[in-house]
Amino acid sequence: MNSASDPSTPSPVEHRLNEADQSLRAGDAHKALALLSPLPGSPAVHLNRGRAFFRLGQYQDAAAELEKATLPFGGHAVAAIIDEAVALRRRADLLHLFSESRKIAPYDPRLLDAQGSILMHLGRFDEAEVCLRESLKRRPNDKGTLNLLAMNLTEQGRFDEALSILDGLRQRAPEEWGPGCNMAAILNNIGRLEDAANIYRETIPLAPNEAALRLNHSIAMLKSGRMAQGWAEHEWRFGMPGHTNLPQNRLLPNITPFLNLEGKRVLVTQEEGLGDTLMYLRYIPALARTGAIVHIWGTSILAGLCRRVEGTTIVQHGGETPDYDYHCPFISLPRAFSATPDAMGSPVPYLKADPVKVLQWKKILHSDRKLRVGLVWAGGARPENTGAQMVDRQRSMPLSALAPLADLEGISFYSLQKDEPALQRLDFPGQLIDFMPQCLDMDDTAALVSCLDLVVSVDTSMVHLAGGLGKPVIMMDRFNNCWRWLHGRDDSPWYPKMKIVRQTRFRDWSDVVTRVRSLLEDAVSAQ
Repeated sequence: MNSASDPSTPSPVEHRLNEADQSLRAGDAHKALALLSPLPGSPAVHLNRGRAFFRLGQYQDAAAELEKATLPFGGHAVAAIIDEAVALRRRADLLHLFSESRKIAPYDPRLLDAQGSILMHLGRFDEAEVCLRESLKRRPNDKGTLNLLAMNLTEQGRFDEALSILDGLRQRAPEEWGPGCNMAAILNNIGRLEDAANIYRETIPLAPNEAALRLNHSIAMLKSGRMAQGWAEHEWRFGMPGHTNLPQNRLLPNITPFLNLEGKRVLVTQEEGLGDTLMYLRYIPALARTGAIVHIWGTSILAGLCRRVEGTTIVQHGGETPDYDYHCPFISLPRAFSATPDAMGSPVPYLKADPVKVLQWKKILHSDRKLRVGLVWAGGARPENTGAQMVDRQRSMPLSALAPLADLEGISFYSLQKDEPALQRLDFPGQLIDFMPQCLDMDDTAALVSCLDLVVSVDTSMVHLAGGLGKPVIMMDRFNNCWRWLHGRDDSPWYPKMKIVRQTRFRDWSDVVTRVRSLLEDAVSAQ
């Protein structure tokens, strides 16, 4: 067949568009524009020109091209580049683009919604609300805008207002699952667990195969302590992006007396954050006792700790997919063991620091006879991940919020903070000893933590590291806490030496810090 008539062969225009897209992905916006300049105008051409101008910071030109790319009855083309801008960590630059776009179409509700969404992601909630309410004047009762407004109100702690909006959407469209899912998630977050369960019971029949709905439901069950059912339901996450791409038919089944794993290679894989991996490493000894060959394929920063977990045979980071009989993401290990005596994994301490590194830190710290307290005040922001960034904004605090601890007698404070928030250490009015530049991975940090008496941290991987090492932990927790800390408890079944101090007011750390100060005074007295 002649290739010119082959429908699978791209046309010259399609070929140039593909080349321009590849150039943009490679970061060469100038080359992309050169490829696009001779092409006749079309939505695809204007969109890619807009992408290129945005990358170059030419927002007026980008706005003009994106306006031409927008179809009369479709979404605004600005929305098409939001994910790209977020991945480039240029979320704030979108506001310059919106400003130029609104000069062209000042009352386009699609632009108002997009601008409101980005302002919300940036934590500028009042401005976001103005945009969204302006949009609703143009499109009263628009479902998408109302959902965004409910999300924005939730981020401000105005939960009743958000729930009222979502309940109204449920009443208007009782056949749709989205409002019920969002409503139940808010109820679960603020501790109204039974109300959330009732909403899920009504909503799941509307979309029983919707992964996002079922995953949210699993989190509600886990937070209420229904662990076995929650872990089984949590497997719905595989229907969402960002999880394992290994074949589902080789996923490790539930451990039963009838499952023979003797000599079978089980590939245990990194899935989400470091905290999850540190938490679920407790299941590795039980997995090894089945006779399985345990091959951990994870991240280099945890490799040293993984090697010292009892039962680990092989630790790999990077490289090609190794041979295996079954694979199991770390987060699926609790599900696999949920009907066994090892449902909670090994008791602490199941993590062990490098004894040579521990000895080195003991020598460095030997002259410090005070209570040695590690401090962590912020998690990893991950600005390229909108959901993670918004959670981090709630779980993290500025170091200045811990100023009331600075004058405590009999305590030496050690920073365990990494990344950009570590630059705040000068905001602490007392002495804050900082050895973290010498800690190149979690193995180094584990050795330092082993030489401390106590760790005070927000909800980050540090609480799992310290808890897994068997160290006492005071966790400063946000109002709408993570499922794993359950509800209404100040202790944890995962880490027996943990004390949870939770916000009593949304986004307000003052009461938490006051109670932490009291606990530290008690610890000094008991020393």
